[in-house]
Amino acid sequence: MRCPRLLLLIAVCGLLAGCLLGPNYRRPPVAVPADYRSQLAGSPSEPPAASLGNEKWWTVFRDPVLQHLIATALKQNYDVRIAATRVLQAQAELGITSSAQLPTASVGTEAFSESNPQVASIIPAYEENAGEVSLSVLWNLDFWGKYRRETEAAQDQRLATEWGRQAVIASVVSGVAADYFQLRELDQSLEISERTLASRQDSLRLTRILEVHGSASLLDLRQTEELVDAAAEQIPDLERQIQQEENAISVLLGENPGPIARGLKLTEEPLPASVPAGLPSELLDRRPDIREAEADLMAANADVGVAKADFFPNISLTGTAGLATYTLANLFTPSAVLWNGVASLTQPIFEAGALRSGMQLAQAQEEQMLLTYKETIIEAFQQVSDALIAYQKDGEFRKRQEQLTSAAADADRLSKILYDHGGVSYLQVLTSETNYFAAQLNLAQAELNERLALVQLYNALGGGWQQGE
Repeated sequence: MRCPRLLLLIAVCGLLAGCLLGPNYRRPPVAVPADYRSQLAGSPSEPPAASLGNEKWWTVFRDPVLQHLIATALKQNYDVRIAATRVLQAQAELGITSSAQLPTASVGTEAFSESNPQVASIIPAYEENAGEVSLSVLWNLDFWGKYRRETEAAQDQRLATEWGRQAVIASVVSGVAADYFQLRELDQSLEISERTLASRQDSLRLTRILEVHGSASLLDLRQTEELVDAAAEQIPDLERQIQQEENAISVLLGENPGPIARGLKLTEEPLPASVPAGLPSELLDRRPDIREAEADLMAANADVGVAKADFFPNISLTGTAGLATYTLANLFTPSAVLWNGVASLTQPIFEAGALRSGMQLAQAQEEQMLLTYKETIIEAFQQVSDALIAYQKDGEFRKRQEQLTSAAADADRLSKILYDHGGVSYLQVLTSETNYFAAQLNLAQAELNERLALVQLYNALGGGWQQGE
């Protein structure tokens, strides 16, 4: 029994003395600004409030119908489901990779029976029965940490796919919200167009009567007809856009194209009282795409250790133990015991530059992942700053547009009163009505832009993927 004990001692010593080649990962330094450009939350002397990106999506989007649509999309959306299968694949690959750190064992059994007749006088007839039962073990010692680095890389890749799934979830949440707000804006524009068309058709009927009795000119009649046609032509195009927007939302829900339920009107969709951005440094831990890029960098860092370990000897232990005999009746006796053990060391000497090229490849891939990580961070800062600017300026524009629409409504009302009393020409009435119609459509677009900016800001701040209660 000395040989098995010796092999076991070698294995234990190898594990205890084994090193881990390659660099250990440390998060690289990045230039993080103290504040976002166009920061909206608080004054410089106040501590920053918790970021909007920390909020759960159902606390940001409060329309019950929209919440139901988002919840349905997170269950049925194909991109989300595909991302989940990528996580399962990465988990399976991790299991395969990590198994290389442990010994492999196999059991075999064999039975043999032979009977031969007598061959001449010198070779008598004989019968032979033999059997064998054996256990074989192979263990490639991870003395240089190659298999541990491979497992580390696989763990990081699994982590990257998990963060990739979270990024898809955040994208679906923002996509459903943005499309829903777009749909409600189209609904509002259609309502404005239909209301304006009905009003202009009434004006056309009145103008025709006045033209017959000489109180209105043919020019007044033609201009009124032109306004009716201008309002009417908006309706088919809006109906087209509404159905196409419903189809887009249906696809996000993982369903065939069809009608979409409505909830609050666009003007009733609540906006948060404040939209704090938080600290830029927090974005590195909250945005899924940044975490995914960092996990890819961590995996590439571990692959450098794998490439470095390929330069060193491969140490393996092989052992077989069992029972073998040419007499089956004696198979389970001490005399039938067999065993053997082999310790081997293989050192690469000439690989035609393959090992050196492998190291260069791993280092270049790590450098690529590092640059990708830093680029992702810079783009994230830009997206947050752009969204902050958009939300602030779109809000200011919407307030101005409300004032303009109110003024246009008054001008339309007063022009009709003055026309009835002969104070202005009918052309002024038509002009005022046209301006009011355009102002209402522009206000609906301004309401939409402000809410789309909110969706953009929430997504840029890394919100939407958090599913915990």
